[in-house]
Amino acid sequence: MDNSSGVGVLDKAAIVLGALEAGPSTLAQLVGATGLARPTAHRLAVALEHHRLVTRDMQGRFVLGPRLGELAAAAGEDRLLAAAGPVLGALRDHTNESAQLVRRQGDQRICVAAAERPMGLRDSIPVGASLSMLAGSAAQVLLAWEEPDRLHRGLQGAKFTATTLSGVRRRGWAQSVGEREPGVASVSAPVRGPSGRVVAAVSISGPIERVSRQPGRLHAATVVAGANKLTEVLRRAHAAQQAAQQQGA
Repeated sequence: MDNSSGVGVLDKAAIVLGALEAGPSTLAQLVGATGLARPTAHRLAVALEHHRLVTRDMQGRFVLGPRLGELAAAAGEDRLLAAAGPVLGALRDHTNESAQLVRRQGDQRICVAAAERPMGLRDSIPVGASLSMLAGSAAQVLLAWEEPDRLHRGLQGAKFTATTLSGVRRRGWAQSVGEREPGVASVSAPVRGPSGRVVAAVSISGPIERVSRQPGRLHAATVVAGANKLTEVLRRAHAAQQAAQQQGA
């Protein structure tokens, strides 16, 4: 079967990424695996590194980069959004607070799905709203499991600290009180893709008078359960996709 697309540089980049699927490679190993000339393999690997499709491990070897995980997560977004509606609705009904699904997009986080409290005082975050990554429990969750360099950059100017994020990783959920907006408290938990990477955050938010200054005590278990349901949806979808690919191979 001819794998040539007719665009030589793209074909060679695909060969490099395919070689790295087997694991970390030195430049010499990459040359051996791809059959490309050493200068070509190096130029392509460095260019792919610029776009975060390739990165380096602690030994300086080339490995597949974080951008691939982000693209894979985005490819599964429709599935995630379809499953999010019922989960957020159940979360709202159980906590009697507004519930949201939030994803990171560069230096912002975007609300991609929501279930609003039908009446009374509420914290309304409309779908499509863009919020800062510097404050709030969802921002904490989306940053807490990042690679060390991105985590460090994300903390610059943030209202939370590295110690806060360490606590988030330990507990598996985050809370904030008046951090994003005065008078508002929230609880968030991570949704993970099939690789284990955090791809979104599930949150509930409401006025401090109702959710208290320790909102995690009231709602963390429920929020974590909702996030875990969405993680399971993505895991099952990935397993089904792999099975279909193996059958078609």
